[in-house]
Amino acid sequence: MTEKTIQILATSDLHGYIMPTAFHNDHNAALGLAKLATIIQEKRLEGPTILIDNGDFIQGSPLTYYHQKFQVQEPNPLIQVANDLQYDAMVFGNHEFNYGLPALQSVISQSQFPWLGANILTNDGKHFTKPYIIKEIEDVRIGILGVTTHFVTKWEEPQHIQGLRFGDAFSSAKYWAQWIRANEQIDVLILCYHGGFERSLETKELLETENGENQGYRMCTEIDEVDIVISGHQHREISTTIMGKSVVQPGTKGTCLASIELKMMMDSQKKIHSITHTPSLIYVTADTKPKTSVCNMISPTFEKTETWLDKTIGIIHGNMQIEDSFLARIQEHPYIEFINRIQMEASGAAISCTALFHNERGGLKQKVTMRDIVTNYIYANTLKVLRLSGHDILLALEQSATYFTVEAGKLKVAESFLYPKAQPYNYDMWEGIEYILDISKPIGERVTKLTINDVPIKMNEEFEVVMSSYRATGAGNFDFLRNRPVVKEIQFDMTELIANYILKHPSIHATCNDNWQVTL
Repeated sequence: MTEKTIQILATSDLHGYIMPTAFHNDHNAALGLAKLATIIQEKRLEGPTILIDNGDFIQGSPLTYYHQKFQVQEPNPLIQVANDLQYDAMVFGNHEFNYGLPALQSVISQSQFPWLGANILTNDGKHFTKPYIIKEIEDVRIGILGVTTHFVTKWEEPQHIQGLRFGDAFSSAKYWAQWIRANEQIDVLILCYHGGFERSLETKELLETENGENQGYRMCTEIDEVDIVISGHQHREISTTIMGKSVVQPGTKGTCLASIELKMMMDSQKKIHSITHTPSLIYVTADTKPKTSVCNMISPTFEKTETWLDKTIGIIHGNMQIEDSFLARIQEHPYIEFINRIQMEASGAAISCTALFHNERGGLKQKVTMRDIVTNYIYANTLKVLRLSGHDILLALEQSATYFTVEAGKLKVAESFLYPKAQPYNYDMWEGIEYILDISKPIGERVTKLTINDVPIKMNEEFEVVMSSYRATGAGNFDFLRNRPVVKEIQFDMTELIANYILKHPSIHATCNDNWQVTL
């Protein structure tokens, strides 16, 4: 009997972070694919290796924005890096579709590896790309199956996915897992799912609907044909075992690498008698050296991005910096008012809502650069104006009010907005109306004031409200917004609208009209 070892390595939710920086002033942060590449290289020296990316690879950083905005006709630098690292396969994340199908098709054509999408079909019923691949390594046949959360259709601009259909991720995974086992004579089946877990991995408590955005727990417990589950989307760091399956999720922005070590006992006739697999996460640190070839490859685009980010485009008079993101959500902050006013000017709507997308320090410094804009407004949103009733506005405010809870007499963020994934972007703040959220009241009864120009809003009255394209889909448990009439769409990325506003008004005064508050 001979023991053979194969390593399965996986990245996920890199969001275009290659160099070890978050594009603030750090240049040796413990993140980025360039650092992971060093670990990947070292792991490959240990033995046979398969390398997979689990989605959200091409969008999300200032570098990806710069490439898409200014050098989209040039080869995609992220795909050049992926080709250099010899990925064996990639799975579509929901953000792969943010730039539209022509851009994605170009990315696919540049890739020297297959993209997997078992539940992504064209309107004529054909698969957009391969559902799965088989890798034979060390006389072991390994199936790699890829599926993507079907909630893409709820978030993405319709024109970006025109001609595509997204089947239920669980149903597709189950069908293809059974088909592969029945037809491909494989030894190991890896399910790569760009999605997360709807249940607590500790208590098994249901946190979301079974057939919703995340179905990972159900996949682990109900698809017996699968041996390994590589998950993503929730940006969690997971290394565990569920129902005998090795389960991993390697965070975001390249902070760690998922690893599953396969060990096979094989006889002289190459018949496998036993297979074991062990999951783990390997973290990058400040001491991890970025791989030189990756740095050299990305350097031309990275340096242009850095130069572009540091150009001053306007001056802020007053304070628009956010020191405490929690405080900015319970009492209006000039930065939030500023974003809402930009949305109102761009759309012509008299009412606006927006979110603060992260929990870090932020806002705009006195001398505003593109770096300030793209590191604060981190998503590729456009704007939509919806026609809403007063009742719709009330429902939206009540939903946002669920962001808070009270513990020991103090305001806290509700657990559902922290676990299994932090969701600061699903709490909205409004301009153009006046309101109070009283968190001491029961959920659904927390809006104690709702006026416009100090006049109570009538529930059947109609208003035009501008919001992000993401929110207008109903995402974030705002389902009632999904079918509301769309009055207008502004097809410019919000970072571009913010930059254009500042270029038009290079001298800006920080203001705050305190039109809302959160109380106990």
